[in-house]
Amino acid sequence: MLGVTDCTDLRGTLLHVESQNVTLRLPRSLLRRVKVLAAERDTSISALLARSLEDLVGRDDRGRAAAERLLERAGRGFDLGTRGHLGVSRADLHDR
Repeated sequence: MLGVTDCTDLRGTLLHVESQNVTLRLPRSLLRRVKVLAAERDTSISALLARSLEDLVGRDDRGRAAAERLLERAGRGFDLGTRGHLGVSRADLHDR
């Protein structure tokens, strides 16, 4: 239900979050396995899915941030220890 306030235990911290119901279609065999997994972990299917989706989104966010750092670093160039000066000419490198 939109706007319903629930409490969820995510990574040991009690958080008050606005939640919204969603409908999810799963193959029966998968749903059976998810129910067993949730029971083994003493949690609900909703909490199990919420944690899994949080992890997925977090990995995606970290991946995007890493890609941005990599592009920024590549734009600045890399120090190869030559201080911008090569000891050989281009012609020497490509001497045929």
